Amino acid sequence: MAEKKFYALPDLPYAYNALGPHISETQLKIHHDKHHAAYVNGANALLERLDKARQAGTDVDMKATLKELSFQVGGHTLHTLFWANMAPAAKTSKEPKDTLAEALKNEFGSFERFKKEFSAAAVSAEGSGWAALAFCGKTHRPLVMQIEKHNVNVAPNEKILMVLDVWEHAYYLDYRNERAKFVEAFWNIVNWDEVNKRLEAILATLK
Repeated sequence: MAEKKFYALPDLPYAYNALGPHISETQLKIHHDKHHAAYVNGANALLERLDKARQAGTDVDMKATLKELSFQVGGHTLHTLFWANMAPAAKTSKEPKDTLAEALKNEFGSFERFKKEFSAAAVSAEGSGWAALAFCGKTHRPLVMQIEKHNVNVAPNEKILMVLDVWEHAYYLDYRNERAKFVEAFWNIVNWDEVNKRLEAILATLK
């Protein structure tokens, strides 16, 4: 029988202080090392619980277990995307280029219109959640999604290009309760090259 694999906390692709002043070193370290790690550990604990139950032939509360697993895995998946779609401001461009720029212009009319809709999704998310830019493989259109928690309102099968975490743990040390200021700061550290690579990889599978 093959050895079972588990989730692992990814390293950040930059130093803890690299996103300042938009995200502080303290904020980033707590977010990555504590909050993201908690989702990884939570998902792995649930997988271990399922493994033990299967080996012992015992039952678990499947409804509760799978609901929690969806939450923990969703948290891990979205955070992994989040770290990679940011970069130090000095290494980023203010706007997307190439394939991504064309796709956003075709769908939204302009980059500024996309930015306005994405920001509105982020600011207005109820409670804890995310704003996401996805790509619909059926219509070949970019799609803004507002995700509740980590796993609610996600359009199934749509490939995510970019996410913004608007849980309070993502910004409270730096911005207190002013989520809108955090959202505005986010645009200074978007790694547009990474987002464009994700889109081009998706488009390559559709040819």
